[in-house]
Amino acid sequence: QVQLVESGGGLVQAGGSLRLSCAASGRTFTAYAMGWFRQAPGKEREFVAAISWSGDRTSYATSVKGRFTISRDNAKNTLYLQMNSLKPEDTAVYYCNAARAGLSDAWGQGTQVTVSS
Repeated sequence: QVQLVESGGGLVQAGGSLRLSCAASGRTFTAYAMGWFRQAPGKEREFVAAISWSGDRTSYATSVKGRFTISRDNAKNTLYLQMNSLKPEDTAVYYCNAARAGLSDAWGQGTQVTVSS
């Protein structure tokens, strides 16, 4: 099983930017499609963005499209989420996820993102 560790969260003002990272270890990184999810207090965990193993296909939740960019560096076994034009409603714990054949294989521990108005 792959192990995932997120970093890069923090407190930022509305309109600001953050870049999240997710470092993978334990198994071949390119065996996995990767994704970012988030969970706000009192809400269900929701999909944010996903990227194929090669990085040539991406998808985004409607709420973040045009503001967030998912990418990966397979040489560094690292997944990224560039978040621009942040809004207070983006406040959540952000998790990275590794999936194979459409099934979730591992989650990271999460990193807190707080956007102040």
